[in-house]
Amino acid sequence: MAVFPFLVAGWILLVGIFGLVTSHNLIHAIGCLSVAQSSTYVLLLAIGYRRGGTAPVYADLPVGAPVVDPVVQALALTDVVVGATVTALLLALVIQLRKRHGTVDPEQLSDLRG
Repeated sequence: MAVFPFLVAGWILLVGIFGLVTSHNLIHAIGCLSVAQSSTYVLLLAIGYRRGGTAPVYADLPVGAPVVDPVVQALALTDVVVGATVTALLLALVIQLRKRHGTVDPEQLSDLRG
């Protein structure tokens, strides 16, 4: 199994986390969170890849032919949908936060400190 896709997924995750930690804008932080979450797409692609594998449609394939795991494909599609939903929800929350407090800088949101 090749190591390169796993290294790429780790690098994307680190870039997203670095941007999230150094962000001074909540919209930028949400974008960095989306980048970090997109590393799971690459990870799932790396796990589900099979050299010489075809689509898991068994009607035309001989017995024993290599196919790609359909569960990993379903997980990747679910990951995309959940990521888009979470991003939309967080952006809606940031819009409401901007309307109520007038800023999207986490350092200036002193009213939210506990």
